[in-house]
Amino acid sequence: MSLLRIATYNIHKGVQGLGPVRRLEIHNLGHAVEGLDADIVCLQEVRKLHRTEEMYFKRWPELPQAEFLCPEGYQAVYQTNARTKHGEHGNALLSRWPVVSHGHEDMSDHRFEQRGLLHVQVKVGRRQVHVIVLHLGLIAASRVRQVEQLGRYIEREIPRTAPVVVAGDFNDWGGKLRPTMNGLGLKDFVAERALTYPSRLPLTQLDYVYARGMKPNGVEIPRGRIWWRMSDHLPLIAEFKL
Repeated sequence: MSLLRIATYNIHKGVQGLGPVRRLEIHNLGHAVEGLDADIVCLQEVRKLHRTEEMYFKRWPELPQAEFLCPEGYQAVYQTNARTKHGEHGNALLSRWPVVSHGHEDMSDHRFEQRGLLHVQVKVGRRQVHVIVLHLGLIAASRVRQVEQLGRYIEREIPRTAPVVVAGDFNDWGGKLRPTMNGLGLKDFVAERALTYPSRLPLTQLDYVYARGMKPNGVEIPRGRIWWRMSDHLPLIAEFKL
């Protein structure tokens, strides 16, 4: 039995602050992601490109953010969820283990929020593990429907005996979606102080890592000034016994 270390992190598009006082944090995030030392890193609000920010910030990376943040020896997979006037952003997965395949499904519940599901199959030793990265909506009823869609997707696309990880920003205040996720056979490590939002003074957990076919072993949440300066969310790192 081996341990699989999985992180989820909403990086707020690599920029913090508003207007003329906003600052570019993508370079700091690069060091931070590497320092998580996770086997798999699931990222949300990742920019593929943004034309106005690219002109505003002198040190805007030439690479898309998923590739820029990818530590040496890892593979990056990215999928756009939202297309705006000036660019695109979505979910990404960085894997220490070989990527076998990847796919995407639109999870938009209404026209005001563009959401999606990134599905990546990785080979962990001799086993195939399916990882789903998502960022659920801001409206409670939308999140319920999106989790129902997630259940249908898993049933349709993933063998019943295969290990599955679902990670991301669930926007789930109070863990209301946990019973439904448990009903899909997906479990997380329940910890009273697993607070990830807002990063400066965490009051609630919005970020989760659930798994099926693996036993939750614990969670870790980095804290401190360096973390709340980089994003409005803190990363959550979960360990599972595979």
